[in-house]
Amino acid sequence: MTTNAIAKSKGRGLAMMGLLLLSAGNCIAAVADIQGLIERGWFRQAYLQISEARVDSDTASARELLFEAERMRRIDLDFPYREPEIRAQLQKQLPDVSDAEFTEWRADDSLQSMIIDGERRYFHRAVKNLFYIRPELLARKNPKLILPADGLLYQSHPLHRKWLEGVPAGSSVALDPVTLRIRHSLTVEADAVPAGEIVRAWIPFPRVIEDRQQSVRLLASSPGRAVLAPDSAEQRTAYLEHKAVAGTPTEFNIEYELVTHTIATRINPASAKRDTDPALQPYLAEQPPHIMFTPALRAFSSAVLGSETNPYLIAQRLFQAVAAKPWAVAREYSTIYNISDHALASAHADCGEKTMLLIALMRLNGIPARWQSGWQFSPEGSFDTMHDWGMFHLAPYGWLPMDPTHGVLGDADPAVQWFYLGGIDAYRVAFNDDWGRAFTPAKQHPRSEPVDSQRGEVEWRGGNLYFDQWDYSVQWRQIKGK
Repeated sequence: MTTNAIAKSKGRGLAMMGLLLLSAGNCIAAVADIQGLIERGWFRQAYLQISEARVDSDTASARELLFEAERMRRIDLDFPYREPEIRAQLQKQLPDVSDAEFTEWRADDSLQSMIIDGERRYFHRAVKNLFYIRPELLARKNPKLILPADGLLYQSHPLHRKWLEGVPAGSSVALDPVTLRIRHSLTVEADAVPAGEIVRAWIPFPRVIEDRQQSVRLLASSPGRAVLAPDSAEQRTAYLEHKAVAGTPTEFNIEYELVTHTIATRINPASAKRDTDPALQPYLAEQPPHIMFTPALRAFSSAVLGSETNPYLIAQRLFQAVAAKPWAVAREYSTIYNISDHALASAHADCGEKTMLLIALMRLNGIPARWQSGWQFSPEGSFDTMHDWGMFHLAPYGWLPMDPTHGVLGDADPAVQWFYLGGIDAYRVAFNDDWGRAFTPAKQHPRSEPVDSQRGEVEWRGGNLYFDQWDYSVQWRQIKGK
């Protein structure tokens, strides 16, 4: 995205937000109306209604109304391109692309776009995503386009077979510990915050998880000693403060070490059953706004499952159906009203969208499921990325991992095929055991990423700093293990 486009988006959102008349009133209905306008792409009308609303700035509904203006600004940033720009990008990679193909890809959302105020706008990753959504086009692409390589463990690998060796049928085993050392940095642009103001930063930090993550310890942090959220925090962070200096980026760093384990599981479908423990009820319920048992979700579930009643076979069918969606980089989650519904309606989804959809489907069918996410690595050391996956509960096994982005592996051995429905590799660190949880210490302004926590969050007393105002870096190395 160009600097001018970013500046235009910032100015548009801030100017409209500045028109708010902050006086007493009720804006609950106004929020619902405005969200409907945003969903339909009528941003000018939505901004106008926000500017005309009379609300008390101290109420939750007023803050929600203000965030709808920020949501539109973020969508502007995610969808910066008009058709001439996207056609030019596409022709660099596919010189022989035809008008008919362009029309087809736009119609089926292979070229991600949306209508904003009557004008079609394209996602900033639309062209690169096209080659993930339609991999058959890779044979035609210009060699200048190099897609990021997947980690080795996204395909059947000798490690999967090694991990499963010796695991008895009907058992789940933690094995092959790996020690990882990780440095996570966050750098705020110079003058993003006025000189002398305190910049507050939250950097994701791992939790101790039984059988999965152990010996978590902070090695270093700057500036000063980080304040760690308690290990019980389901979105755990390391908190740091620093005073902004004119003309100088504001930097935050933490370095930590932990031991992770692979979980290898051989599930016997005949022994699988649902657990009636009341403590599992929260993981069977709807969790607005992103896990809702909509009519569309029920219809999809019914079509996938038919008359199946075995809970593990139900989990397999749902896992396979969600995994079959092509992966593509998603728009920012803060711009999506219901992630599971959005993933269901789309022909493609990223890791978090797939996970949220699978959680919703599992819960709908009486299988407890929950969120997990963090960062993922690769045993050969050349790959890392933020990543989302989940957990599901199946008696007598208890909580088991599930990663629909890895999906069903191509292998003749069924245990290897279904490795990621019940098992998980050690080459990842989990920061989160739920989504949308409050930070410790609390953040005062709306988060850049209100669902997940993988990159970090930054604010000052004047407001949140969005992703276009700072950058992050994750460096890692394996200390021990294979």
